[in-house]
Amino acid sequence: MTLDEVSDRLEIQEVMARYCQTIDRGDWDSFRSLFTANAVLDFTAFGGPVGDVETLIAFIQPALASAKASHHMVSTVVIDLDGDTANVRSAGHVPITLALPQDGEHTSFSGLWYNDVFVRTSTGWRIKTRQQERAWTFNMPPALGAPAE
Repeated sequence: MTLDEVSDRLEIQEVMARYCQTIDRGDWDSFRSLFTANAVLDFTAFGGPVGDVETLIAFIQPALASAKASHHMVSTVVIDLDGDTANVRSAGHVPITLALPQDGEHTSFSGLWYNDVFVRTSTGWRIKTRQQERAWTFNMPPALGAPAE
């Protein structure tokens, strides 16, 4: 592996880490900067949309606004570099804690795969396409008004 390849891999992993942290902080301006202008995102695996970054933000933002906490993580990242393009597959782990009536809370967990295409741009590596692939869920939230498990 050349030093340039090591550098490319580190930059791609940095974008992935920033993706997780910008979602959890609700930093939508920084979130937007991680994608190409024409990015296509497919979040249908968990009931989300297919669309551009603004479509995804419109879906995620209200869902996370009702959460007490979320903690997006990626791991087992495999990066296949081909010049100015990289095919990337990573595991995603997402615990989310929701507030329940009477000061209760409920934490659920989702596991997924991200299938991404990154491209090198004048401002660094950016996500061009992202597709979620459902893996598993645990302790999904109860219906509103229903008692927690």
